[in-house]
Amino acid sequence: MRALPLFLAFSLHAEQIAIHNAKAWTADPQQPFVEAIFIDNGIIQATGPNGVIRKRHTPRTQTIDAAGKFLIPGFHDAHIHFLSGSLGLANIDLTGVCTLESIQQKIAEFARAHPEKPWITGRGWEYYCFPNKRLPRKEDIDAVVKDRPVLLTAYDGHTAWANSKALERADINRATRFNGYGEIVKDPGGQPTGALKEGAIALVRKHVPPVTRQQKLDALRQGLKLAASLGITSMQNASGDEEELSLYQELARNNELTVRISFALSIPPDAPLTRADEIAALAKKHNTGLLRVRGVKLMMDGVIESFTAAMLQPYANHAGTGSPAWTQPKFEAMVARCHRNGLQVFTHAIGDRGIRLTLDAYQRAQAALPRDARHRIEHIEIIHPGDLPRFAQLNVLASMQPIHADPGTIDVWSQAIGPQRLPLSFPWRALEQAGARLVFSSDWPASISVNPIRGLHNAVNRRTTDGKPPQGWLPHQRVSLDTALRGYTANAAFASFSEKSTGRIATGMAADVAALSQDLTAIPPIEIHKTSVDWTLFAGRIIYSK
Repeated sequence: MRALPLFLAFSLHAEQIAIHNAKAWTADPQQPFVEAIFIDNGIIQATGPNGVIRKRHTPRTQTIDAAGKFLIPGFHDAHIHFLSGSLGLANIDLTGVCTLESIQQKIAEFARAHPEKPWITGRGWEYYCFPNKRLPRKEDIDAVVKDRPVLLTAYDGHTAWANSKALERADINRATRFNGYGEIVKDPGGQPTGALKEGAIALVRKHVPPVTRQQKLDALRQGLKLAASLGITSMQNASGDEEELSLYQELARNNELTVRISFALSIPPDAPLTRADEIAALAKKHNTGLLRVRGVKLMMDGVIESFTAAMLQPYANHAGTGSPAWTQPKFEAMVARCHRNGLQVFTHAIGDRGIRLTLDAYQRAQAALPRDARHRIEHIEIIHPGDLPRFAQLNVLASMQPIHADPGTIDVWSQAIGPQRLPLSFPWRALEQAGARLVFSSDWPASISVNPIRGLHNAVNRRTTDGKPPQGWLPHQRVSLDTALRGYTANAAFASFSEKSTGRIATGMAADVAALSQDLTAIPPIEIHKTSVDWTLFAGRIIYSK
């Protein structure tokens, strides 16, 4: 049968498709590459040489000439906050804007373009972009917008920046105290500066007008288009509640869901242990189809840049060590309750102390009830060498975000860590050598990019896009292209308990495939960042074509 042009072939939504003349990376070490794929009803039925696949053709087979394209299994983003990121697409995006003057210009332009907005919100600013690497101040926004409240979140989501009007609306002043996990940053005179850390952000955020359900659904639709254009066909939502879950359910009912979602619901430190029982009931109810509830998300600590990550030793340029968000008895009790309920636990732990406390809790839960739990630690930005082998010993997944180690964003980070701890920072290679399974993701929107290609570039190169290593940054933690690809495909599928149906190009797998603009195995690694997605196949149908 004659091969049709790509746009025409996929517009027919053929149930039976044969892709020929490809260089398809399979994520299967026994057969790393194949040149043809046969798909029937959204499932890969066979792979192999062109001739073998042609023998499977029937009169209803639609054939696609891949013309030598480099194909991979659809990307799995194993840690993402998709609703938050999608909502942010309509707000100020400060990603990559890195002088105070240019940030102010962006804020002013957005305010002028949106006079109807009672609040101006956005995110993406980076810690090192302000004069003398200080935290941003309310006066910085007041200089360009003082008639409306403004609340802008840092790229990592752990610090926010408010103007005077926003602080006034929240009744935050010299006398205001915050006793939770976080801080209202104040100047030496006791006046709030406009910077808010961790839980203190909620003091202002609760005054922002709520987003309607329809606005959330529309935002998710835009986010799904973006994900498709980046080759993302599966994701693990690392936060949320029942209301957010219902949004994805509505999209699924309307056949609008173009990703497979494994959902982890958040449990804050002040929640009762019975919250684990409620989520377990949801998991039993939602355990098939495109949307599954698999686990819970816990926050052990904060981030390095704001000195809220829990460290074993003081920061290099700050007297404190950070502190855990949980008491250890409460955390271990919650982990044990989740473990007994059959839930997978995602724990945000960035500092070496936070990681150790999390491993301790997992070890006790597993000892009391051994099972294939696949508990995870999210981020793992600095680790004590003694804890490296514990991941493999306890079968704990190392869920990490190479994009967080982008050389353009680690200046403030590395100064806080100090040179002695730097060798085990973002320790991808060290964990791999210790036998851990690496699982990669974006953490969007708490990152500078949701694009998996940017993450691949960082993981493989650990250098800037022009090839220059940042000052004092050690490249020995970079990993091979094969390891990085596996982290975004097969290993990420394992992390969502879907390794038998996704994450590989192999017989019996879902026909989720991305075609890349470059053969990643045939270009200099430093050129990876120039790669884009030409088309994305989801369950045997095209959801994006460039």
